[in-house]
Amino acid sequence: MTHDPAPNNEDETHPKPWRRRLARGLGGLAAVLLLFMLIVLISGWRAFGKAPEGERRARMEASAQWVDDSFVNPQPIVNDSWLGMRDASDRSDEGTPAAPLPVVETDPRLFAHAPTSGLRVTWLGHSTMLVEIDGFRVLTDPVWGRRTSPLTWAGPARWYAPPLALEDLPELDAVVISHDHYDHLDYPTIVAMKDWDTTFLVPLGVAAHLEYWGVPTARIVELDWWEEHHIGGLTLTCVPARHASGRQLFDKDRTLWAGYTLVGPQHRVFFSGDTGLFPALTDIGERLGPFDLTMIEVGAYGQGWPDWHLGPEQAVEAHTRVRGELLLPVHWGLFDLAYHGWTEPIERVLVEARARGTKVVSPRPGESFEPATAAPAEPWWPALEWRSAEAYPIAAGSGD
Repeated sequence: MTHDPAPNNEDETHPKPWRRRLARGLGGLAAVLLLFMLIVLISGWRAFGKAPEGERRARMEASAQWVDDSFVNPQPIVNDSWLGMRDASDRSDEGTPAAPLPVVETDPRLFAHAPTSGLRVTWLGHSTMLVEIDGFRVLTDPVWGRRTSPLTWAGPARWYAPPLALEDLPELDAVVISHDHYDHLDYPTIVAMKDWDTTFLVPLGVAAHLEYWGVPTARIVELDWWEEHHIGGLTLTCVPARHASGRQLFDKDRTLWAGYTLVGPQHRVFFSGDTGLFPALTDIGERLGPFDLTMIEVGAYGQGWPDWHLGPEQAVEAHTRVRGELLLPVHWGLFDLAYHGWTEPIERVLVEARARGTKVVSPRPGESFEPATAAPAEPWWPALEWRSAEAYPIAAGSGD
């Protein structure tokens, strides 16, 4: 005697209960994600900036660096997703300071008197420096905002308030911006400065952001690599860098990235912006050096992305290639932008500098110094555990 199989009542029109619950759950998750994306879009709309159009777009497309609808590096940037994920899973417990930092409140009265040597620099944190050179004042990558993000409520937050209020800055001859990443091009800062009587120097494509935020077109100078701009006896040259750009998902590398040289009648300064190691650093040194001071990024690095930033040892190498006399390590000590400990970049720089006989200065945030009389680097940060170059090497992926 045979038995017919039990009837299957769960046909296509009557799915199992767990399937219904899963479908409802996925639908709810999709709705939440969509709502979150909408909130981010609305909140960050102005900060995202604007794409270049018309003549600005035409200038970009005529650049030797523009290939197939975006800017490219002569040496490709290496990205290793597996190493990146390994770094993320091995994040340092010392990524942010456990105690307040010994910030120096910059006295604005200092700027009423010219530096004795003709060259003075005030490090205001990360890549923001006020450079007084041969009677001119230049501000680099001004970031006074609380977060490196298009949002006011999310993103890496600064560890200390700006050492000098924006309104206490002296009159500036120029503001130079290296690229449009959020820790270098800060929307609230630019909006606060938009009516200042100064000149904004930016790489190709970045001017569209500034114009969108209210900076008058007449005050913006947009440059390609090796192009220069003169302000009296000061020559500012936009120089190559090995990096990337973008402020949202769909504009990667649609604006140029760069470093700058500041050359006055008596002094020369190099600012790296963000960069990996690359051959043209030697060209910069030969064409525009030697430099009394180099301001080179040393922090926020990882083995999964070794060409985005130099890292400590390669920063010292870059200083040597551009023919620098004194090195100011920057791009560290303000934001948590990588997985290493917050003191690791400067500790490793000092080790490498001692090995190579390189002179380094290490001011506290907000502190001013004159390269001609700068004291040798002394730690003001706590003694924490950090990985050595041997334990965690950072080496350019290719074409350095």
